[in-house]
Amino acid sequence: MGLEDIIKTAKGENTADLVIKNAQIINVLSEEIYKADVAVKNGIIAGVGTGYNGIKEIDASGKYLSPSFIDGHVHIESSMLLPSEFAKMVVPTGTTTIVADPHEISNIIGLHGISFMREASKNLPLDVYMMLPSCVPASPYETSGFELNSYDLSLLIDSPWVLGIAEMMNFPGVVNMDKEVLSKIKLGIEKRKRIDGHAPYLSGKDLCAYIAAGITSDHECTNPSEAIEKLRLGMYLMIREGSAAKDLEALIPVLKQFPVRKCMFVTDDRYPAQLKEHINMMVRTAVEKGVDVIKAIQMASINTAEYFGLKNLGAIAPGYKADLLIFDNLKDFKPQIVIKNGIITAQNGRMLTEPEYGKLSSLRGTVNIRWLDEEDLKIKALSDRVRAIEVKDGQLVTKCIDAKVKIDNGYAMSNVEDDILKMLVIERHKASGNIGKGFVKGFGIKSGAIASTVAHDSHNMIVIGTNDDDMLKAIKELVKSQGGKVIVKDGKVAAKLELPVAGLMSEESAQTVIEKCNELKQGQNLIGCILDEPFMTMSFLSLSVIPELKLTDKGLMDVKNNQFTELFI
Repeated sequence: MGLEDIIKTAKGENTADLVIKNAQIINVLSEEIYKADVAVKNGIIAGVGTGYNGIKEIDASGKYLSPSFIDGHVHIESSMLLPSEFAKMVVPTGTTTIVADPHEISNIIGLHGISFMREASKNLPLDVYMMLPSCVPASPYETSGFELNSYDLSLLIDSPWVLGIAEMMNFPGVVNMDKEVLSKIKLGIEKRKRIDGHAPYLSGKDLCAYIAAGITSDHECTNPSEAIEKLRLGMYLMIREGSAAKDLEALIPVLKQFPVRKCMFVTDDRYPAQLKEHINMMVRTAVEKGVDVIKAIQMASINTAEYFGLKNLGAIAPGYKADLLIFDNLKDFKPQIVIKNGIITAQNGRMLTEPEYGKLSSLRGTVNIRWLDEEDLKIKALSDRVRAIEVKDGQLVTKCIDAKVKIDNGYAMSNVEDDILKMLVIERHKASGNIGKGFVKGFGIKSGAIASTVAHDSHNMIVIGTNDDDMLKAIKELVKSQGGKVIVKDGKVAAKLELPVAGLMSEESAQTVIEKCNELKQGQNLIGCILDEPFMTMSFLSLSVIPELKLTDKGLMDVKNNQFTELFI
């Protein structure tokens, strides 16, 4: 049962394993929709035409047949789910292939983290390819659990499941020709594999230098002018719609005005509740906003496959993988049937079989901080004016503002009335005792504290609160559970989600995690938080590669000028 069998099936001499009859084929190659049958043998599309017979046949009269969807850039860890639970969520929505960047867990436990995610992704009804993290740590201005150099990456680069070098966030390092940064890029070039980019607001000659180095994509475009410049210079655009960063609607004018064959859909970071709809939601939104339906599906399938060199994936044609979706209509894009490798895997939004996976290797405890007391949390006041981080709901980019804090016995405190809240970033890998101290505006918290061990990309512990007592209580709770997210009010835990797998992921089911996330939602309302996703927004406040002002365990970071800055003005 090999190549000869597929050829005979294509010729109509052998019975196919599966035939989908009378479907309206969405052809992303010829950019047309027409009626035909599709015959599948051994998980491969053998023929497209008429007159095929199958052991199993599906009458798709009046329905549409599409290639299944691909997420071109996603961090599974950000869902807080193990890969098996992630698969249960996204496969019924029509996503059957993802390109994952495991840099979250790599920042904590290095190559062991990549191996853990690889093993956890085997034998799933979801193809999980990986890009090797390029920035562990993301910058030299924070403390991570591990550092991965070009030699470390070379140990895995030849693996067939590795498609290249993941998002090169250290764009200053590229432009300034940092030797270690360039060595990682050269590794990808030598192996003829993709090098993904991450360059918010990079423009002009510096952008040219970044692209000329061999970096071919970007998922950080938040406005049309930025996207158009990068398209004109030959970059592939990864259009992102995550839980915090939502760029699709802003970039719709670009998708309507320009050719889209160098554009693809990605989710980057999403919470489990937002995984109930995945790439299919992006297709629906694009079509609702006026993008041609075939172009929208191209961005969800063939464009991504061709960019990453995933041959015979992302289209409906002989020789292509039988990863297919059957839609009742071209409006809601909720697949009635999901076919993976020629097998019906999900139907009407539900998995038909439980994903099988082996026993996962255990991970060591990853929340290791020096013992703290209230004195460690205090900020000695040099004035009542500070440089504070201002956040905006749904955006990763922050502003640096001049803010007024309260002074109590010589210490700078939160100014709750003006929404200026104390923020701490506590190193949690090596118990070094590093604590970055600052202030943030935009959360609207009136009482209590929130804290998390999810803080991109080094994932140190991050705490925001109105008073030191609740902040200290939150810190202790996270140490006790070896990671997670917690809300404290008046000295008591209002809500908590434990994330003991590297301080990033739960061992519970997706449904349990969703329920606990809902409890966190109730908790954030209890303390007066005005953000829709405060934990997601908070998790990026220590990422020292996204402008304008960030806080790491080493101090307050002026990202635009690539240097630390003073807290007090």
